[in-house]
Amino acid sequence: MTLAIPGFDYQRVAAADGVTLNVAVGGAGRPIVLLHGFPQTHLMWRHVAADLAADHTVICPDLRGYGASDKPAEAGPATYAKRTMAADVVAVAAALGHDRFALAGHDRGALVAVRAGLDHPGVVTHLAALDVLPTLDMWDVLRGAGAAVAFHLYLMAQPPGLPERMIGASADAFFGHFLDAWTGDPGAIPAQVRAEYLRASREAVPSIVADYRASAGIDADHDRADRAAGRRLGMPVTVVQQDWGAVLGYDAAALWRAWAPDLEHHTTSAGHFLAEEAPAEVVKALRGLLARPCLDTGGKV
Repeated sequence: MTLAIPGFDYQRVAAADGVTLNVAVGGAGRPIVLLHGFPQTHLMWRHVAADLAADHTVICPDLRGYGASDKPAEAGPATYAKRTMAADVVAVAAALGHDRFALAGHDRGALVAVRAGLDHPGVVTHLAALDVLPTLDMWDVLRGAGAAVAFHLYLMAQPPGLPERMIGASADAFFGHFLDAWTGDPGAIPAQVRAEYLRASREAVPSIVADYRASAGIDADHDRADRAAGRRLGMPVTVVQQDWGAVLGYDAAALWRAWAPDLEHHTTSAGHFLAEEAPAEVVKALRGLLARPCLDTGGKV
């Protein structure tokens, strides 16, 4: 049986291109949308969402291609482009009655959040990114021996066919590897939740691969065009991430600041799945972000 966030209502909401997303909604107040990462579903936000719902409307969708949301066949690079997935998020929020909202994403969801902030600056009031680098910077720093930690990025960047067959042949071992290797506290992902992540990922191999393939192609093209045009994130931005820069030789805060002038950057001792391993730390960061004034509304929050 599919797990749910206690106290949240579930509905299917129309997104872009005829796709519908599975969305959990709870609480009341200023809206914040929470986007999950890989290899997870909206369920990764269960602790954080419950806290924020005390005074915010919290919207937790499964991204297209993940969880219980639609998984359209990859008709071309735009099907799983972060631009398309960001349009999904804006459409879902609008369908729920919100034309402006705060947005937080983890891992893949953070890349969607960044694209939403760049493409829809009048819609996204505040933006948080958990444990990821912007797409172009990610590809720039993951080179040489250091790239071994991200072998999956290169595998899923290959043309359609081979990566889907390889991963599909041993899906639980593949996705389970990341759930095990990337967590600093295995107990933070209970067996029942882990099983749900594996089930959902096993049923979504082609769309998950398509999501990653887009990051090596069309997503990088979109980011490159924005960088050349000098487009940046004008809203308050908070980033929380592990300190991989010390190991791989880059300054994560400087990379993010090039995209987000109004930046607060924090490092964490938690593992990659910090919303589950350190939910109080994430809630504190998000509440701090939400308290900051919006630059594009004359200082109004």
